[in-house]
Amino acid sequence: MFLNELEEILDVIEPAEFQKVMEPLFRQIAKCVSSPHFQVAERALYYWNNEYIMSLISENSKVILPIMFPALNTNSKQHWNKTIHGLIYNAIKLFMEMNQKLFDECHKKYKAEQQNEREKLNRREELWQQVESLARQHPTYEKLVDGTTGELVLAGTGRKT
Repeated sequence: MFLNELEEILDVIEPAEFQKVMEPLFRQIAKCVSSPHFQVAERALYYWNNEYIMSLISENSKVILPIMFPALNTNSKQHWNKTIHGLIYNAIKLFMEMNQKLFDECHKKYKAEQQNEREKLNRREELWQQVESLARQHPTYEKLVDGTTGELVLAGTGRKT
């Protein structure tokens, strides 16, 4: 219902007014596109079938595409509903046709951010393994950890946490 009402507003909004609200608006639309509820994602993606909304998106693609790209890219691979995949591919195609250079820049930035996240996760795992290794070297380790399950034992009680 919200998305239907929003489309009615967007159909009559002036371009200058649209520019005032487009960033928070498309952050919310990106969340809708990422929704596991297929009807929410589908309704948000139908905006790309609206000629006037597409003209607003096209005029402001330098702001909107960087906001939408992560949601579109992620859900093009991960959304459970095949209809959503098709609608996402349509939106991606339209963005590519609007501004291929900007699309490529967003794709490059997205890949770099994903690589950064993987590196941070790997680093966190390495640090955690170092903490565990140091803990095993502590003289009270055997008293605090059940050797068969690896669970912590509350000191002095024998109870597991």
